[in-house]
Amino acid sequence: MAEAAKKKATYEDLYSIPENTIGEIINGALIVSPRPSRRHTYAASALETNLAAPYQFGRGGGPGGWIIIVEPEIGLAEHIMVPDLAGWRKQRFPVEEDHNWISATPDWICEILSPKTASLDKAEKMPIYARYGVEYAWIIDPMLKTLDVYRLESEGWWRLVWSYGENDKMRAEPFKEVEIDLGDLWIESSKP
Repeated sequence: MAEAAKKKATYEDLYSIPENTIGEIINGALIVSPRPSRRHTYAASALETNLAAPYQFGRGGGPGGWIIIVEPEIGLAEHIMVPDLAGWRKQRFPVEEDHNWISATPDWICEILSPKTASLDKAEKMPIYARYGVEYAWIIDPMLKTLDVYRLESEGWWRLVWSYGENDKMRAEPFKEVEIDLGDLWIESSKP
């Protein structure tokens, strides 16, 4: 007997998931993930703090001109993606839309790997980000204490620009104007 065709997930399906989860629609499937771990959210919060002041608000020697958001819903055609962080050059960011998701492709995304979502982030989401023209992607692994910087090449594939580890000081595209101490991203290294 032929298996019935699966129904493609819609935005309305996201309303049916438990409150303590994150919902995404990827390649027509509803993907429900648990809320991230402490290491994961600490890294996201620390990175957002390091980027928002100089790049969103122009403080500390930064150029401003960016909108940086934690866990935004981004609509890329039929996909609803929720990266850990995303950034848009301010002139490209749609301030108001008649729906919750952001329809403009981000200029930069950051995915922070968790054991349960690493494969999804790398094998499913990264190709979609490339297909829709995200220029830069950072992949952070808080367990290994690494950050990989990717740039989208003209052929639509990711090029690994640099890998940073544990306590490196970095100036990475697209945020080269301000140095980030990678040690600030790891909860074990937090300063008193």
